[in-house]
Amino acid sequence: MNIGITCYPSLGGSGVVATELGKLLADRGHTVHFITSGLPFRLGNYQPNIFYHEVEVNQYDVFKYPPYDLTLANRMAQVAVNEQLDILHVHYAVPHALCAYLAKQMVGEWLKIVTTLHGTDITVLGYDSSLREMIRFGIEQSDLVTAVSADLIAETKELLQVEKQIELVYNFVDKRRYFPKDVTMHKQRFAPNGEKLLMHISNFRPVKRVSDVIEVFDRVSKQVPARLLLIGEGPEQAAIRQMVDERGLKQQVCFLGKQEDVAEVISLADVMLLPSEKESFGLVALEAMACGVPVVATRTGGIPEVVTDGVCGFLTDIGDVAAMAERTLQLLQDHELYEAFSRASIERSNETFCHDKIASQYEALYQRLLSRKELGR
Repeated sequence: MNIGITCYPSLGGSGVVATELGKLLADRGHTVHFITSGLPFRLGNYQPNIFYHEVEVNQYDVFKYPPYDLTLANRMAQVAVNEQLDILHVHYAVPHALCAYLAKQMVGEWLKIVTTLHGTDITVLGYDSSLREMIRFGIEQSDLVTAVSADLIAETKELLQVEKQIELVYNFVDKRRYFPKDVTMHKQRFAPNGEKLLMHISNFRPVKRVSDVIEVFDRVSKQVPARLLLIGEGPEQAAIRQMVDERGLKQQVCFLGKQEDVAEVISLADVMLLPSEKESFGLVALEAMACGVPVVATRTGGIPEVVTDGVCGFLTDIGDVAAMAERTLQLLQDHELYEAFSRASIERSNETFCHDKIASQYEALYQRLLSRKELGR
């Protein structure tokens, strides 16, 4: 198959999943064309059947803002015709599904559109009344729609009243890259005296509740020697640094900034903290589980579909930092429990969210669409 993929190429869960999916499809012999505004950061080394088509936005005086959406639609249409794409798989409803629809109108009905909903396009933008009808239109006009959790499907249907069937296809991890690594030498740098290492990875937006991470760590570090590794950057970072200083935790908290390859650093952690207010899937939780790191997270969105409470992690109510700290201490102080959770985390990630399983799911959906095309439906 000739498959086009459009996603946000910078840091973010949807871009990670879209890029990794493209690489898996290429491994399976398909030809993959990334149509994006920049080179996807997870694309990595050259592969002979992966191609990148940049969307270059020209500046015209007549436009107050550069017309990215129109340029993207036009680029999609060009690539679809030149490369004879079978499928155009777009990640996020806005603007990508709408651009794909416009591209399809330009080239013809033979181009099939698959739209994957990742969360923010529904859980944030869907609540904006000025965008709601547009998002619904993009979903309804797609030939096939998937979402990354059952919770996201339910919220989409309830919020937008869409009639389109939405297929559940979970996010995944490549178990060839995400597994427990020997990080003894690196761990010595952050925990020279054998301190426990807590970790949080996010884009430091308010919805991630990074301040709760600091609250939890403050409580935990009073009970056991511990340090906190914070990975990522974003609008809340300055406030979090100030909070760390005010709590007298500066010597125990390390800001590691953006890390493009988190597979190499997650194994440093003893526990992953994810206190998000909203999380349509929780890719960070899955990545941690694949590396044998138990997760303490909030019971929200799609997280309970990823983290089995009391088996491979603990789930608490949003904002309940006392419970989150208590559960974290329970894991850090009970070696047998910790080892059981670690084994269960690896097993669940490898079985339920295996890269091969999810890639096969997408292949089957693509084939179903193309079979309909051959039958003239």
